[in-house]
Amino acid sequence: MNELFRVHLEKAVNTLLKTELTAFLDYEKYDRIGFNTGNSRNGSYDRTVKTEYGELHLQIPRDRNGEFKQQTVPAYRRTNDTLEETVIHLFRKGITMSEIADLIEKMYGHHYTPQTMSNMTKSFTEEVTSFKERELHDRYAAIYMDATYIPLKRKTVAKEAIHIAVGIRPDGSKEVLSYAIAPTESITIWEEILIDLQERGVKNVLLFITDGLKGMAGAVQRFYPKARFQHCCVHVSRNISHKVRVDDRKEVCDDFKMVYQASSKKAALEARGAFAEKWKTSYPKMVESILSNDYLLTFYDFPLAIRKTIYSTNLIESFNKQIKKYSHRKEQFQNEESMERFLVSSFDTYNQKFLGRSHKGFQQAEGELEQMLSQPMENWKQSTVGKNHLHKIIDAPKSIVFSSLILFFFN
Repeated sequence: MNELFRVHLEKAVNTLLKTELTAFLDYEKYDRIGFNTGNSRNGSYDRTVKTEYGELHLQIPRDRNGEFKQQTVPAYRRTNDTLEETVIHLFRKGITMSEIADLIEKMYGHHYTPQTMSNMTKSFTEEVTSFKERELHDRYAAIYMDATYIPLKRKTVAKEAIHIAVGIRPDGSKEVLSYAIAPTESITIWEEILIDLQERGVKNVLLFITDGLKGMAGAVQRFYPKARFQHCCVHVSRNISHKVRVDDRKEVCDDFKMVYQASSKKAALEARGAFAEKWKTSYPKMVESILSNDYLLTFYDFPLAIRKTIYSTNLIESFNKQIKKYSHRKEQFQNEESMERFLVSSFDTYNQKFLGRSHKGFQQAEGELEQMLSQPMENWKQSTVGKNHLHKIIDAPKSIVFSSLILFFFN
């Protein structure tokens, strides 16, 4: 099929070249009109152009005065952009240079050596460094932090944790801020990312949202002491579903959903109290984990328009799923460098798409978020470090306070 297309393409390009010269001379070949015009056809010279379908053998026509400059095939060009674009695309996706060389050799012969292809993609390697060192915006309404696992080959192949931080500015524009690759997800790596954010200019963050990895809240407080912290409610729901019987799972999760989908913080506190009252006898430890979670209802202190976006890490998790989906096309990355090329390519695509868009709800909340960022945090921030659930229920109705006290002293 490729050979058939190549033959037709070659014929078409040669015809187009002849037509281009005819238009330049303004008369057909052998036409009497061309006599005594001062210029005429003067044969042709051969050129070979490589395409994705194979080599095209072209006859480039000439005029006697040397004035004709054909535009169909640019001068000095021996290949079309398709191959270069293909090489760069494969390189960005984490394919190694030797793998690309083998593929190009099968399709195009020996024209492109590994060194030639390496030179073509050198600029993208520099883009990886540029991405990691670029200066960041100084203020973010929220930063999501989550890890996903992708197979990587070192001595052997194993899934490794890709730590990713995505930020949303007050205007709703989103971007991947930083990333790190490590064998497993760890607080140490997240602390390195937090340091990286500081060094690259991030000074003020209203809220960090994570899946609740132990120690994350403390790490955030150490580097951004004025920021709030939100434990992903969806992760909490998944966790408690594993602490109850299968027969009760749906009802427990539906009841808990009433806590983080309430219309206000007051309603959420009431729903949490009702949840505790209903399930404290059957699952006292599960209920205690909900009541003692200091970072479950933080998002209620933010504008209503963005609460659905900030009560979970769904925003970054959906992006991580896309990364895993694309990475599945390749069984493994041969080294960390190839994985980084793939990741930065994905991050760049994401940033180009979403830095110019406003995430749902943020346009309505932008003014309030800007005000929160500009005023002293103490004016709106409620301290959460060191609180236990007895402190957290003091604003709830008396019946809720009473039921929680009973649970605390008798379970």
